[in-house]
Amino acid sequence: MTDYKHTLNLPKTGFPMKANLAQREPEMLKHWQAIDVYALVRAARAEARARGETFILHDGPPYANGEIHIGHAVNKVLKDIIVKSRTLDGLDAPYVPGWDCHGLPIELQVERKKGKPGQKISATQFRHACRDYAGKQVDGQRADFQRLGVLGDWAHPYLTMAPRFEADIVRALGRIIAKGHLQKGSKPVHWCIDCGSALAEAEVEYADKDSTAIDVRFAVVDPEALLARCHRVPEGASHSNAGATQDVAGDSIASAADAVADLARGARTGGAIGAVTGNGTGPMSVVIWTTTPWTLPANQAVALNPELEYALVQVAEDGPNGAERLLVAEGLLKDTMLRWDIEHYRVIAYGRGDAFEGLMLAHPFYERQVPIILGEHVTLEAGTGAVHTAPGHGLEDYIVGRRYDLPVDNPVGGNGRFLDGTPLFAGENVFDANEQVVETLKDNQALVREQRFSHSYPHCWRHKTPIIFRATPQWFISMEQAGLREAALREIGQVRWMPDWGQSRIDGMVRNRPDWCISRQRTWGVPITLLVDKESGELHPRTSELIEQVAQRIEVKGIDAWFELRPEELLGDAEGGRYEKVQDTLDVWFDSGVTHACVLDRGAAETGSEPAVEWAGLRRPADLYLEGSDQHRGWFQSSLLTSVAMHDQAPYRAVLTHGFTVDEKGEKMSKSKGNVVRPQEVMKTLGADIIRLWVAAADYRGEMRVSDEILKRTADAYRRIRNTARFLLSNLNGFDPARDLVPAAEMIELDRWAVDRALQLQQEFTQAYQDYQFHLIYHRLHNFCVVDMGGFYLDVIKDRQYTTGANSLPRRSCQSAMYHIVEAMSRWLAPILSFTAEEIWRHLPGERDETIFTATWYQGLFALDAADPFDRAFWSQVLAVRTAIGRQLEAARTQGQIRAALDAEIDLYCSAELQALLSRLGDELRFVLITSDALVHALGERPEDAIDTDVEGLAVRIRASDHPKCVRCWHHRADVSTHAAHPELCGRCVENIDGDGEVRRFA
Repeated sequence: MTDYKHTLNLPKTGFPMKANLAQREPEMLKHWQAIDVYALVRAARAEARARGETFILHDGPPYANGEIHIGHAVNKVLKDIIVKSRTLDGLDAPYVPGWDCHGLPIELQVERKKGKPGQKISATQFRHACRDYAGKQVDGQRADFQRLGVLGDWAHPYLTMAPRFEADIVRALGRIIAKGHLQKGSKPVHWCIDCGSALAEAEVEYADKDSTAIDVRFAVVDPEALLARCHRVPEGASHSNAGATQDVAGDSIASAADAVADLARGARTGGAIGAVTGNGTGPMSVVIWTTTPWTLPANQAVALNPELEYALVQVAEDGPNGAERLLVAEGLLKDTMLRWDIEHYRVIAYGRGDAFEGLMLAHPFYERQVPIILGEHVTLEAGTGAVHTAPGHGLEDYIVGRRYDLPVDNPVGGNGRFLDGTPLFAGENVFDANEQVVETLKDNQALVREQRFSHSYPHCWRHKTPIIFRATPQWFISMEQAGLREAALREIGQVRWMPDWGQSRIDGMVRNRPDWCISRQRTWGVPITLLVDKESGELHPRTSELIEQVAQRIEVKGIDAWFELRPEELLGDAEGGRYEKVQDTLDVWFDSGVTHACVLDRGAAETGSEPAVEWAGLRRPADLYLEGSDQHRGWFQSSLLTSVAMHDQAPYRAVLTHGFTVDEKGEKMSKSKGNVVRPQEVMKTLGADIIRLWVAAADYRGEMRVSDEILKRTADAYRRIRNTARFLLSNLNGFDPARDLVPAAEMIELDRWAVDRALQLQQEFTQAYQDYQFHLIYHRLHNFCVVDMGGFYLDVIKDRQYTTGANSLPRRSCQSAMYHIVEAMSRWLAPILSFTAEEIWRHLPGERDETIFTATWYQGLFALDAADPFDRAFWSQVLAVRTAIGRQLEAARTQGQIRAALDAEIDLYCSAELQALLSRLGDELRFVLITSDALVHALGERPEDAIDTDVEGLAVRIRASDHPKCVRCWHHRADVSTHAAHPELCGRCVENIDGDGEVRRFA
């Protein structure tokens, strides 16, 4: 047998089949760093930047503590996909990564090694240690982010601990003060006993907690005054939780429900109530219900809802505490009687909550009287309809207390213990004191009921321990003082929220949030750089000017410049003695919340000074903020409030959120469960591109499931994509686009279809990238590789590519198509499979940029002519026929009729329309179906042994060919052995070797 291998155009490429990503990616990363690929990208978009054609994604800063986890990887990869895709759009899309570097977690880490500031280490030394620690954390996280293939200004990130950044934070505070939003007050704030500091809203999470729930009597000081404000009930209106029963006098009465309904009707209509039944007997009390007994020492009032109806209940002598009169909300009457184990009772009076305003009650264990006040926050959801009010321990209590000028009493210290001098409870931990409060209530006959109660309760997100509300002197950004809430709500409506439910979520949070407590009692943080008059507590009249002076000092020395500063240095000896420095630090959410000012505004203002020249082109508002869905109450909100407070404008045009990562069962990841997926380990085994492909494939709007098994399946999909790229590259061997590219009009019809199909995909992909629908890109790309390419086009053209002349039109035409496709495909992949796309780029023929990341979408694709008879509809029908015939060929192979499709000759019996369509391909239909022969007949000519297919109007008869097999192309043809020089070849192969080459027009 003659060896004709040398006459074939066999594939050849240096692009390896085995990706070996874990080893190859770090080498590529070193190359990127050597050529400074980010600088190349920015330089390539300089003209776009000059024209204002920019896209700004502002990075939300991760916290500089600990190694990155899979959630960090998701966040950074999503951002990188967006930035790279917008760069492909031709826009200048700078990416400046950042880190949040101040705050308690870093303090705790340093305390473990160095001790608390002021003890084993000075405050200054402690801050220096915190700065060093944060810097090391930044370096570690930065290396991991870069390893993921994320491009950005890693040489010049923003760090909230950088002196200039700290100075700009102070300047941002100054602008907010100048706009009238700052307020000082003693308000209840979330307070973590373990942190020893106030907490921001975003630092609070809710978890179930078992508490002691108690019902407590507040004795009415003047019972006659309360009765005078009531309606009276019909005589005999006694009640029982058993339905119809006997009253205390033994007379038969109606059910409690009927009596209360009668009473309610009378009250609502203003009609006559009936005969008076008397004022009742026994002590009279308003009963409250609370799950925080430890707050009772700070009680200053009892709140009722002004519009609710309240019933004054006579409890019989056989009640748990004898005869007494208790005031509760009518809507909770039955529930409270059941809870208190009171079987026999009688409503003796009835009135609306607003009728009782101002009546005085006796505190249950202190010698003081407290008023009845009114508040809309009182509901019928639980309790008694009467709410114990301690303005020092609850925000709603504080708000309603301000209307009544109630004292804001906070007898609890920052360590969670009652202050010295607190009667009965001095020195007690508040949670431990609950039992003592209950015992004290019992001793004073004030306890109605005690029981355990499970409910959702705020916890510190760091320590996972219950927190308390505690009123302390703090600095606040007021939501109302200068109209911040109204302005922020207006701006929320101007932003595009993705998913759209994000708008209602942040709207509700801003609409209902309290004033923002921005002060913290920490050592490692940006100081609140204010000078306060020692006597009046007022800010210095030149506060704005002084803040800028301090900012300039901080810009040189960092935050130590403030802590080392004496007021006299700014004000002179005469005035300086009258003022004292505020020692509090800013909430770290303020630090990150003003990055729009410290990064975007700073970058927009830069003209050439290092390092922020790298930030040139940034601007506010940013086009996009992208973080996890928990940031509606965190960074999205703090950024919104500070930007609106400073500029009366949101800092972003659009906000995109992603879900959290869970394991394959949908469970939260934890070390104890052993289901944690560390991105570092994945990069060492499978490679970063597998993580990136998994991120793109997942619908990130919900929970994102990840596990070793899921990543392995992702790796399988990656191999399909890589193998498609490798096939395309390997068949471009010897192809020079400058010399060999065939014009579109001269290309073979099937090749034109393939380019048109790529164009359709590119249009879909560019839109999907702009819509952040990356999972659609993944699925359609995978389908393109498996179905359009591997399952059809590449399968069909192998014969033409391998067997026609090396420089023939049939071969150069399909090479041109493959060149167009892989040029486009490399760009499609670049935002997602960045390492692989760059590897493809290096193996593409022709001159090109040093890196794919400076390229734009490929412009060489073209559409099929609408007037072309071989249009999209034509090839869609051909593909359907090929699929149906393929099933029948596989059945014949399984039955042993043939060993391979090329062993077969087939007859197709078609409807008139289908016959006309397939006949356009002539003899080339056999190449599309990959059979040795394919003849088209009218459906009416079908023989009995023809088999119906899935395509309507198509039947097929398959037979094994009787002709010899060509050893070069493997087709069975009648003309094999008819050529003396090449007796083992078919006529077509002889023509391709010795003649002018075969002619192909369609396939």
